[in-house]
Amino acid sequence: MDPLARLRAPGDPDRDVYLTGTVFLDIILTGLDSAPVRGTESWARGMGSSPGGVANMATALARLGLRTSLAAAFGDDHYGDYCWDALEQGEGIDLSLSRTVPGWHSPVTVSMAYEGERTMVSHGHEAPPPGPVPDCPPPARAAVASLTPGRRETWIGQGARSGTRIFADVGWDESGRWDPADLADLEHCEAFLPNAEEAMRYTRTDCPLAAAHALAGRVPVAVVTLGSRGAYAVDGATGESAQVPAIAVEALDPTGAGDVFVAGFVTGTLAGWPLADRLAFAGLTAALSVQEFGGSLSAPGWLEIAGWWRQVRSLTGQPPDALRRYAFLDELLPADARPWPLRRAVPTIGFRPPV
Repeated sequence: MDPLARLRAPGDPDRDVYLTGTVFLDIILTGLDSAPVRGTESWARGMGSSPGGVANMATALARLGLRTSLAAAFGDDHYGDYCWDALEQGEGIDLSLSRTVPGWHSPVTVSMAYEGERTMVSHGHEAPPPGPVPDCPPPARAAVASLTPGRRETWIGQGARSGTRIFADVGWDESGRWDPADLADLEHCEAFLPNAEEAMRYTRTDCPLAAAHALAGRVPVAVVTLGSRGAYAVDGATGESAQVPAIAVEALDPTGAGDVFVAGFVTGTLAGWPLADRLAFAGLTAALSVQEFGGSLSAPGWLEIAGWWRQVRSLTGQPPDALRRYAFLDELLPADARPWPLRRAVPTIGFRPPV
């Protein structure tokens, strides 16, 4: 399914979304009863491997039907080969701007999920400079950037000036400054999507909703994720706001849920949906993702979304207001299920194809 089909016209960019960043090999352990205890051995009931890091976002966007281009360095090892194949062949992501770096091994993250949370241990060497990031990114409808406090990225401003719509999130400020002036590239962004703690620290507020309104003075659309309470968004240009509660699910692994949320919001924005629909769709895709393990491999596609919508409508006792909140899906989803057109990546390394 192509969510932008009705909007496409001759002369449009070949790419819907451009991303750049570091690709990790993620090894995810699930089914742990508790956190590992020092000096003991713990057994996990489930394990999977998948491309991680920026690959989480790229996969989530591609599975929602957006033409996704990723510029990244890949390790010159079996891990790097697996990640490249999983993204290009398994997910249909354009890697023409990526490269394999001789002699550089892939960064690795081990993620342990337990008690609804996760603990991660990572290893890797700094990506070789200057990396595959062009000073001026290729033409694209949108780009997703992860802002680094205190550092400007040339490509963000270049992309915005060329007409690319920039969506951004931000990582934890290790310096502890939490100075809004450190987010200089925010001036180029159309939307900013921090979590509640990040938003409150940057705005010096003690309420996520107040933080969203404060951020809306600096960026056209501010979206603050509220964890189990859903998400809140403010359109600074129109003054419109929207809050959507989270969908209650049995969470297996929260790895990559934030990336999936951003991908859902970007999809709805490019498709021209109302703010509340974009927020609800982003929350839905994130909720579906935490029911499977892995950051990239758990990202839902339209088949999973259609399956969820059919299921919830078939259950008795559903709150009418909740069903109405997602009624916009009726106009989006195909009436009949069809096979997914891409070969999905599989959550392991080294299986040989059947003969």
